Formats: sequence, C-alpha cells, structure tokens
Amino acid sequence: MPLLPLAILFAVIALGCAATLLVHAFRRSVGTGMMVLLIPCYMPFYAFSQFEHRRKGLIVAGFMSCSVLAAVFLGLGLHGVAALTARPPLPSGF
Repeated sequence: MPLLPLAILFAVIALGCAATLLVHAFRRSVGTGMMVLLIPCYMPFYAFSQFEHRRKGLIVAGFMSCSVLAAVFLGLGLHGVAALTARPPLPSGF
C-alpha cells in the first residue's frame, strides 16, 4: 500500500513535464500542439526531435522516467490492494 503515494507523486511530475511539452508545442503552432495532444506516440517524438528548451534533458528525462515509474508503482500498488481484498469469505454461521 505505500506504493500508491509514490505512483501519485511520479504521475504528478510526469504531468508537469507533459504540460511543459504541450505548452511549447502549442506555442510553436496549433497543428503541432494538437498532434502532441491527440496522438500518444507523437509526444515522445516531439520531445526528442523538435522540443528546444534550456532544460530539455531534465524535462524529457522526467517525463519518460516518471511515466514509467508511475505505471510500475500503480500496478504494484493495485496488485497489493487486490491481494488484500481477495480474502476467503467468512462462514455463514458468524
């Protein structure tokens, strides 16, 4: 259960990095911004090829790594919650 707060933390960090990428894409052009917003595979492509920022490495690494870590911790945390809730039922006499 202590993995779920970590999943939330990494998801918030990834969301902040994704918002930075999205704002940059919309400032570049509306078409590029819509592609980054609506096509899931285009955001990493845009981040590596067209995104130019003085902290590009930190933002792109934060987005990619925190997205993966949030997914892993969310999966592990929900697996733990499912294991806790999958208890055998009590006998009907109690």
